[in-house]
Amino acid sequence: MGWRRDSWHLLVSLLLLLGCVFRRDLAQTDDGGKSVYFWETGPWGRCMGSDCGPGGSQSRAVWCAHVEGWTTLHTNCDQSLRPSNQRNCFRVCDWHKDLYDWRLGPWNPCVSVSSRTSGAPRPFICSGGEEGIQTREVDCTLKSDDSPAEDAICEYFETKPRLEQACLIPCPQDCIVSDYSPWTSCSKTCGTGLRNRVRSVLVPPLFGGSICPNLTEFQSCKLGPCAGPEGMYSLRVGAWTPCVLPQTRTARQAKRRKGKGQGSGGAKDLETKELIQKKRTRNRLNRQESSSWDVQVGYQTRDVNCVHRNSSSVPRNLCTPREAPLIIQSCVLPRDCQVGDWSDWSPCSKTCSDSKLPGGWRERRRQVLQFPTGEGTECPTISEREPCEPQGDAVMPCAIYAWRTTEWSDCRVDLLLGQQDRRRANLTGLCGGGLQTREIYCVQANAELLKYVSDFQEKDKAARPVENSLCGGPVPDRSQLCQLSCPVECQVSPWGAWGPCTFESCADPSAKKGFKLRRRRITNEPTGGPSNCPHLVEALPCDQPSCYDWQLVGLERCVPVEQKPCGPGTQLARVRCIDSNGKPVDESLCSSTPPPDPVACQVPCSRDCVLSDWTPWSTCSQTCSSKTVEGKQMRTRSILAYNAGEGGAMCPNISSLQEVRNCNEHACTVYHWQTGPWGPCTEDPSSASLNATSAGAGFETCSKGLQTRKVMCVRVNVGQVPPKKCPDAPRPSTVRPCQLPCKKDCIMTPFSDWTSCPDTCDAAGNAVKTKQYRKRLVIQAPSNGGQECPEVLEEERECQPPQTCPGFRWKSHKWRKCQLVPWFLRQDRPGAQENCGPGLQTRAVSCRQLDGTQVDVSECLQLGRSMPALTQRCQLPCQDDCQLSNWSKFSSCSADCVGVRTRKRALIGRSKKKDKCKNTQMYPLSETQYCPCDKYNAQPVGNWSDCILPEGGRAESVLGLKVTGDVKECGQGYRYQAMVCYDQDGRLVETARCNSHGYIEEACIIPCPSDCKLSEWSNWSRCSKSCGSGVKVRSKWLREKPYNGGRPCPKLDHVNQAQVYEVVPCQSDCNQYVWVAEPWSVWKVSNVDLKENCGEGVQTRKVRCMLNTIDGPSEAVEDYLCDPEEMPLGARESRLPCPEDCVLNDWGPWTRCSLPCARSKGRIRTAYTLRSPSAGRMCPDTAEEEPCGLNLNCFNYFYNITDWSTCQLSPSAVCGQGIKTRMLDCVRSDGKSVDIKFCEELKLEKKWQMNISCVVECPVNCQLSEWSPWSECSQTCGLDGKMWRQRSVVQASQGDGRPCSSPMVQWKPCPVRPCYRWQYSAWSECRVESVVCGHGTRYRNLTCFVSDGSGGERDSSGQVDEELCSGLELSVDGDKQIRLKEACMLPCPGECYLMEWSDWSSCVSICVKDAGVDFGSVRVRSRAVLAQEPENLQLCPDQVWESQPCTEGECFEYKWQSSFWPNSSRPFIWCQRSDGLNVTGGCLPATPVMDDSTCNPPCFPPTSYCSEAGMCMCEEGYTEVLSTGGFLDQCAPIPVLEIPTAGDKKGDVKTSRAINPTLTTTTQPGRSGRTWYLQPYGPDGKLKIWVYGVAAGAFVLLIFIVSMIYLACKKPKRPERARQQQNNRLKPLTLAYDGDTDM
Repeated sequence: MGWRRDSWHLLVSLLLLLGCVFRRDLAQTDDGGKSVYFWETGPWGRCMGSDCGPGGSQSRAVWCAHVEGWTTLHTNCDQSLRPSNQRNCFRVCDWHKDLYDWRLGPWNPCVSVSSRTSGAPRPFICSGGEEGIQTREVDCTLKSDDSPAEDAICEYFETKPRLEQACLIPCPQDCIVSDYSPWTSCSKTCGTGLRNRVRSVLVPPLFGGSICPNLTEFQSCKLGPCAGPEGMYSLRVGAWTPCVLPQTRTARQAKRRKGKGQGSGGAKDLETKELIQKKRTRNRLNRQESSSWDVQVGYQTRDVNCVHRNSSSVPRNLCTPREAPLIIQSCVLPRDCQVGDWSDWSPCSKTCSDSKLPGGWRERRRQVLQFPTGEGTECPTISEREPCEPQGDAVMPCAIYAWRTTEWSDCRVDLLLGQQDRRRANLTGLCGGGLQTREIYCVQANAELLKYVSDFQEKDKAARPVENSLCGGPVPDRSQLCQLSCPVECQVSPWGAWGPCTFESCADPSAKKGFKLRRRRITNEPTGGPSNCPHLVEALPCDQPSCYDWQLVGLERCVPVEQKPCGPGTQLARVRCIDSNGKPVDESLCSSTPPPDPVACQVPCSRDCVLSDWTPWSTCSQTCSSKTVEGKQMRTRSILAYNAGEGGAMCPNISSLQEVRNCNEHACTVYHWQTGPWGPCTEDPSSASLNATSAGAGFETCSKGLQTRKVMCVRVNVGQVPPKKCPDAPRPSTVRPCQLPCKKDCIMTPFSDWTSCPDTCDAAGNAVKTKQYRKRLVIQAPSNGGQECPEVLEEERECQPPQTCPGFRWKSHKWRKCQLVPWFLRQDRPGAQENCGPGLQTRAVSCRQLDGTQVDVSECLQLGRSMPALTQRCQLPCQDDCQLSNWSKFSSCSADCVGVRTRKRALIGRSKKKDKCKNTQMYPLSETQYCPCDKYNAQPVGNWSDCILPEGGRAESVLGLKVTGDVKECGQGYRYQAMVCYDQDGRLVETARCNSHGYIEEACIIPCPSDCKLSEWSNWSRCSKSCGSGVKVRSKWLREKPYNGGRPCPKLDHVNQAQVYEVVPCQSDCNQYVWVAEPWSVWKVSNVDLKENCGEGVQTRKVRCMLNTIDGPSEAVEDYLCDPEEMPLGARESRLPCPEDCVLNDWGPWTRCSLPCARSKGRIRTAYTLRSPSAGRMCPDTAEEEPCGLNLNCFNYFYNITDWSTCQLSPSAVCGQGIKTRMLDCVRSDGKSVDIKFCEELKLEKKWQMNISCVVECPVNCQLSEWSPWSECSQTCGLDGKMWRQRSVVQASQGDGRPCSSPMVQWKPCPVRPCYRWQYSAWSECRVESVVCGHGTRYRNLTCFVSDGSGGERDSSGQVDEELCSGLELSVDGDKQIRLKEACMLPCPGECYLMEWSDWSSCVSICVKDAGVDFGSVRVRSRAVLAQEPENLQLCPDQVWESQPCTEGECFEYKWQSSFWPNSSRPFIWCQRSDGLNVTGGCLPATPVMDDSTCNPPCFPPTSYCSEAGMCMCEEGYTEVLSTGGFLDQCAPIPVLEIPTAGDKKGDVKTSRAINPTLTTTTQPGRSGRTWYLQPYGPDGKLKIWVYGVAAGAFVLLIFIVSMIYLACKKPKRPERARQQQNNRLKPLTLAYDGDTDM
């Protein structure tokens, strides 16, 4: 292969070389010998120039270039073809923006994307719509004349708008019609006629859909032969001609002159009389009206013809003679409404400038110059308005409104208390977290009032309040949490011991009076300082006082006299000089008092009795002495060794081993200073001048003052004694300085503006007196003697009644005389000489105010009320007509419901003598009717309302919003049910007819919320440790759970859910309880030497746990309170020394081990010899040592800090600021808590903070606003009207506060009012007077109906008097164009004509349900054709339909349905809409093909057909799925297998779903290759043979592939020689391996 690679490289090199040569030749010339150089241009530069407009110029670069892209000399290019490098341009300036703009053309029709890209539309199945593109033209134009301009001018300011956009082409919508109606009866009663059945259009054809089919189907009918000749001719009346004015008299006189001699002069003819009367009438009425009410009466005529059944005209004499219809009548000449020019725009209703506020409105009007008469066009709108903004520099900025608040009220804790706390008798002294409130009001904020209200010092500077609705934005908080400092109670320590008797003042010891003092200290500083604590010093009078005295520290060892070894001796006292407070001082201060003398003692000899030292004196049994009580002290000693019989000092008896002495012999007369409470702070006269100066400088009038209190000397248990009984030194002060509270004057807002006076008038148009109000608010309440607030905070006054009540009404004037058709037009008619017949009369209409003052008619037109009719038909009776008077009023009723009432009329003039007028059936002279029945039935309707509490409670002003605490939200209220009143005919009437105010009231209860109730706190338990830090617990038990929205319970114990615990650390004094051991008992010698009284023995003593006080152990307590490890021994075994033995005293205490503990260190204890032994005997060691073992006799100490306690509040607090505490404990290295002094002696570091502040969340109850006023009724009439009111959350609940109660919205029914409405009656039949057919008129009436407004089946409508609808606008279903008559066509016999319009179809959405595509909604109505004669079918008019858009149309689906005809196997197939309506059109055209093949059963599944063999088969692309019976069940689509070709880029696609199996692959866009439709099943439902062949081939191919893979992957067998060589190569590695697994 190497030569091939080299050859390939050589070939490539040759080709490159040839390309270079060819390119070189091409650089000189092309095939035609032309130069390959050409001119290249750059983009045009910016338009430059000194002036704006078309005088600018712009340039560009021009150079000569080669076809390969490189630049060359200009001489190489043809100079004659050189482009220009400069041109004129339009220089755009900024002010051109107002002159030029883009002109946007309309969007062109939507064009399919596929047809636009490929040039020809391709077939596709429309599913909802096809994507398309629509374009438009966009040009830059000059605004003034719309002339075109360069696009660059407009692009300078704005990017060119887009020229095309995506759109959706709807699918064609075919016409859809309903089912046929039943057949009509035969058009003839004899002979051959027609029957018709019609259908209506449901959906019109849209977007190119198929047109509607025939709406009428005809069928000939023949009921039988006619007995006589058929009526062939009919009299048909034509339409009235347009109304025209008759000729003027001048024209008629000119006509008469041509026919001279006709007529006779003399008396005036009827026409002349008529003209004179008309002129007089016009002159009289013109004084009441303007030219805009010009009503002209003309005349109109019509033709009467005789027609054949085939619609052809025939002579008049062929029609049956009958009374001729009227062919001429009076009419109102139609005149269109004429309006004047628009007035100027009114000033903008918004008079200030602020873009954030909504804009204003401006209006303009135009006058009506001519009102429409006859059939003239109605008037257009005579007023219009548009939004506006005030323009000009002089426009002031709008007033800005802002919220202001009063000062916060005092902090109140009682607002946070729950129900359980409120029941406590004493709520004084509460402290901690509280709530304070304030009022909120709205003011106009401007530059002068930007300061906050709290800065105001004078009430006239406060802003004037306005209505709260003017303020927007967030409303300030109306309440906030606050903190009321809790008073800290003074805590003192226990009394200390009495001190020595000392002078009252050591500085003046000359006084003879002396006192013993005892003191206690403050352990917790109280609020207000130490002066609020109880007395800290108590005094006791004593004799022989001294300021300094000797204190006995101890006694030296007993030294025998005369240096003898034993016998009597003395002990020297170790003393120190102390002052009255027990502090050591210089001994020279005690020189006036001799020190204690040496104490006599006895050193036992070897044969003497040995006694122990005296114990210390016990605590005095009394603190003082009286006649009955004396204080005693005791001390004891014990026998350590007995004497040696004779020759030794004898041991004393037992009584001598105990000594008692008196103590605290002073009398129980204890004195102390007692203080009274501090008085009020009064002004200090010495600082009055300074205070006055400060107040004058404009500062708050706060000054310094003085407080005094009473101080007296008190004897304990006696009362006040003279002051000399108490020592002067600790006497408390009686005066202290204080801060006088600042005076605060009342600050108020000015009065608000008076509320507007409503223009209230009654129904008669009389003004109703009303009141107007104004208010002011207290911003700062007075305190500390400040200026008080005025009592009047609200004022009211009577409103001035309006001079004219607002409102306008139409006033109609009297009808004019009935005007007939002019005589010269009707003189040829029969009976024309008589001035009688039908005519027309007119009247004037004016607009009045409610007080009757005439105003311009435009005011009444603004009300929207219909203008009264200006004309009406009238009848002037002829001589032969019967003339009757008007009906009288009905007579009064004698009894309701059962009585009758009558009215009468009479014949007038000659009619009294005419017989035909006396026919009472034709001309009744009286009418009788039953009296109105006033029986009414009242009954409840609707549901009960919410339970509504009576009005009252907290008032919320329009000018101020305030929160004053809980509002009563429970208790007894009322619920309401509407009452409805019906008359005897079941018609709704006013509820007052039933003597009802419109409601049934029923008492109801809104349950009051009950808070969670807990027990009181239990007492604190004992501290869990008797020494050091422990915990103490108290708890509350659940007594009652909350209900009805009461305050929830705090978090309960997770075990029993019923107890609330509070655990705090506590500290126990380790010396609070001490073990006290009594002296050892006398020895009980077990091995008694009767002679010697010595040997082994036992001593016992009683050990008790006692409460330790400052004076020593006082009383015995339970032993568990003392530390058992520290309990002294109650018995000891030892050897009682024999005579002449050495006797030692008891061991002294062990010395303390030095820290840190180590075994190398030790501790010792010592004893000394009390009795020396005799000769030859030795004393034991007087010292004992042991090593210091950690946690045995040597301990390390460290501080231990406890956890924080829960947040502790004052007992008078509910929440707020509290304190968390923790304790510092001294812990021994073995884990035992010991007295804190052990750590303090080591001076260990204390780095912890023991107290921190904390906050307990306050239980703030939910605060709701007041109920809003009741809304307007949801319906103006009817049964279902409701009124609503609502409230909002002012303060959401916090903590364990009571949650917001529901509901936030309440409703109650409105009083039921009847719903009156104008309603048309049904159109009458088409009336053509006395003839058979032609143009006629049909009529309908406008009547007043009453209903209950429900609109359902229960809505009982009934006709009532028109007076009840007199206050309504004259309109029917919102249509103000009242039409009570209209032209109609009565078809002549045999004529083919259009039916009346069908009802509007239901609103249908043009949509595709699955695709979610909607093209709007439409409704349609149609007119079908009705035929009567088969011969006239060719003359029938075309059917018509019309559609209009609608809203909220329903999206329907259309599906084929099938069923069998009775007694037939052939199915009946029809299209059905998804709402069950059978239709024609709408279903897809994939209808099953019904042929004449005999498939049994028929082929129903879609895409199936009956084959020639009589079997149901599926179309191409679908496979048959058979049922268990062997019949075709359904046709399933077959997957498409795409076999890609070489050019197919989608070769990785294996399968896809067939889009349309009927389309060939060449017609499917974007698909290349072939598509095979593999059908594995035959017509019988079994697999075809080729499927088995393919399966077998696939199996063989699989075996082959597996075999090849096995052979390819099999390891080849190597030759033996090669294996040996390989083993030889591996051998050195094998020998090198030494068995080490880490290798």
